[in-house]
Amino acid sequence: MTEQAQKPFLYVVVCAAGIAADVGRLISAAQERHWDVGVIATPVAMGGFFDTAAVEARTGRPVRSAWRTPADPRPFPPPDAVVVAPATFNTVNKWAAGIADTLALGTLCEAAGLDVPIAVLPCVAGALAAHPAYRDSLERLRGMGVRFGDAYTGEDRPDGGRPDFAWERALDLL
Repeated sequence: MTEQAQKPFLYVVVCAAGIAADVGRLISAAQERHWDVGVIATPVAMGGFFDTAAVEARTGRPVRSAWRTPADPRPFPPPDAVVVAPATFNTVNKWAAGIADTLALGTLCEAAGLDVPIAVLPCVAGALAAHPAYRDSLERLRGMGVRFGDAYTGEDRPDGGRPDFAWERALDLL
């Protein structure tokens, strides 16, 4: 067995939020903790929210966003854990409702059903986080064993800067 095959495999699900441009920080942190990483992105996130070529170079694997055909081999092994970062309002709500209309959502629904550890770093504006459907979705997902980091709103600090997104927190939650 090769060293790479011996490492646990982490799926990183990336949603369409501006902070997704820095997902390489999460991948590097996971690799430093001896994870092998594969990235699955929502279709909207594939539209320029992060550098897919850089992610593919860093992981040595293609970024997945579309379903494979039954004849195609599985490009990733089964996950030992899943991180969703950044997790958007849309993805959290659809996932909690059991909607699997994209590869990212189907993967999340399946992982939850297989009791794979899942950590989520929400990136949701305060107004959306106040929506009752979102609060209900968080409650439902927590009831399924999903672990959440603090929500990131991206709102400016008093000094005009933005707070850092706690990428490594997702790994701590696992």
